[in-house]
Amino acid sequence: MAIIDQQRTHYPVVIVGAGQAGLSLSYYLKQAAIDHLIVEKRSPVHTWRTQRWDSFSLVTPNWQCDLPGWPYKGDDPHGFMLRDQINEWLKGFVEMVDPPALNNTEVLRVKKIEVKNYFEVKTTHGDFTANQVVVASGGYLKPIIPRFAERLPQSMAQIHSAQYSNPNKLPDGPVLVVGSGQSGSQIAEDLHLAGRKVFLATGDAPRCARFYRGKDVVDWLAEMNYYEMPVTSHPLKEGVRDNTNHYVTGRDGGRDIDFRKFALEGMELFGLMTGLTGEELTFLPNLKNNLDHADAIFNGINASIDKFIESKHIKAPPASVYEPVWTPTEERTRLNYHDAGIKSIVWCIGFSPDFTFVDSPVFNGKGDPVHSRGITNEKGLYFLGLPWLHTWGSGRFSGVARDAKYLYQSIVQNLNEIEVTEESFI
Repeated sequence: MAIIDQQRTHYPVVIVGAGQAGLSLSYYLKQAAIDHLIVEKRSPVHTWRTQRWDSFSLVTPNWQCDLPGWPYKGDDPHGFMLRDQINEWLKGFVEMVDPPALNNTEVLRVKKIEVKNYFEVKTTHGDFTANQVVVASGGYLKPIIPRFAERLPQSMAQIHSAQYSNPNKLPDGPVLVVGSGQSGSQIAEDLHLAGRKVFLATGDAPRCARFYRGKDVVDWLAEMNYYEMPVTSHPLKEGVRDNTNHYVTGRDGGRDIDFRKFALEGMELFGLMTGLTGEELTFLPNLKNNLDHADAIFNGINASIDKFIESKHIKAPPASVYEPVWTPTEERTRLNYHDAGIKSIVWCIGFSPDFTFVDSPVFNGKGDPVHSRGITNEKGLYFLGLPWLHTWGSGRFSGVARDAKYLYQSIVQNLNEIEVTEESFI
């Protein structure tokens, strides 16, 4: 790790967060010899080491791992790296970038001082000033757990998906998994494959096929230029940023995740969890709608691939349509956790961002930053690494390099407009 001058208090650029986004920007700034500091609350890319379960694997193929100056170079580009392999790859990236990072330091406030045209950056390690600030702390910071969970008995083990490691770390007995997005679906499968009785509270998460007509669906979508589509061209526009990711898995070489199949094998499915009354957990009667919605997206993506294959006259295995292998005969809206023997709950309902430290009028009514490709109306203040910042890959290994390079170019332009001298801030 690059050596930090502990006495220095001003930098042309301060980056908040040393995840894949902050490190990617640091790569470009270092190449251009632009002085900067990364302030990291823990350590670089720590979430990949501390918030991934033991059997975790990528859900996108390895060839999409393309950080700046550090593409995937292994012998399995169409495979899916496991947790330890991902962390080994990321370790090499950190060592290559050699970022000027101040670790174990939390940013408490970022505020622009208009009269002096610079930003104050208050941290637990001291105060800094910067001409420009890039918030690269990510959109997945605060684990979401509903308040009614406080009314469950203390004997009930409750963890968030970020804390889950493996089935053996949970108390013996049935497990309730709440949430059916990427984490919820894979954790439910992990428990199910381990022989645990699983109750799954579903949501409206979509799903997609792993392989279709002879290829990984990701490969087809790449050929169709889906991953090049900017958010401004998406039918949902900025609304796509609120979408739940499609559930699928890269486990054991990659396969579909089908809750209907799990139900045939003994997993009990419910609709959206809504609350708790005494010992009874309550759910909406929308399980069938949730399953049908996921399958409709699954078949819709495949149908778009069919049209592409036909339009390009590509030779491929025949088309197919998924047909449900199981359909709920009743919509259960209550479950007595005591009678069901549930001893633990894994909350898989996501995270919320935390930008409360950014003291700037750049947020909308929901608390999300308003920006264009990460550039805000507050000159010199940027965001990087958020889902659909620009494209589908913006918050992933596949697209963050392009976003980082774009912001780097804006940073250079702004720095050229001002004279940066240490003496100006003494």
